[in-house]
Amino acid sequence: MALYSDKVMDHFLNPRNVGIIEDADGVGEVGNAKCGDIMKIYLKIEDDIVKDVKFETFGCGSAIASSSMATELIKGKPVSEAMTLTNKAVAEALDGLPAHKMHCSVLAEEAIQSALNDYYSKNPEKKLEGGN
Repeated sequence: MALYSDKVMDHFLNPRNVGIIEDADGVGEVGNAKCGDIMKIYLKIEDDIVKDVKFETFGCGSAIASSSMATELIKGKPVSEAMTLTNKAVAEALDGLPAHKMHCSVLAEEAIQSALNDYYSKNPEKKLEGGN
């Protein structure tokens, strides 16, 4: 059996939503010192919808694939739904990750949470309106 699913390979070789949003409404950056992976997520939010999301990831193929898939899972979704994204959902959408690479999906979840927390820190009234 192959170590990585076809979806992991596709998102690694053809990552979606790579780049920077210069005027991002929320930016989150997380890293794992043990493996050296670093993820940065940029969010553009309009009318409580994630209108655009970009990422920069320095890391292994699983980290890049997890970042790519996570951005695909929240793009166009309400902020409240983006807040509930889990690493398990990212890994499942990729048709699984090897056990020793699950931390990559955790980083993707944490980077999105960090970006959303940054958004709410800049817009505290939005959190009161219905965010988590």
